[in-house]
Amino acid sequence: MGREIRRVVASWHICEGERSEAPLDVWLIDSVGECTRITTGSDQCLIVECAEPHEPYDLGEWGRIEVGEDLGEHPFLRHLGQTVESVAEFALPEQGRTHLEIGFPDGHRVRADCHEGDLRLTRPASARSRPEASP
Repeated sequence: MGREIRRVVASWHICEGERSEAPLDVWLIDSVGECTRITTGSDQCLIVECAEPHEPYDLGEWGRIEVGEDLGEHPFLRHLGQTVESVAEFALPEQGRTHLEIGFPDGHRVRADCHEGDLRLTRPASARSRPEASP
């Protein structure tokens, strides 16, 4: 919290020329060069740790894992250069961390969670962008 996101790196599974729909890992690299990795565990919990991006690697007949900044339509991209204003973690006793929400000065957030075993990154509606209720 309180640091600017300078770079976003992700890893993707590539098989028969097709890239996985969702990234396997995402690394947020901040203004002091520290890396925060967001990924999922085999038990479908969300893992958040300090770790550098790993190198791409070959999976033989199952394809390969590519690592880089080609993120496509990635929710964190619009926040490059912005400061992380808030971080909220949510967990269940029997499951561990279920999701993480990272907030930015413009009121928008990026939510990371595990959906059917895959890392899912979304932009939930922000409080500032919701329509006001009628009296």
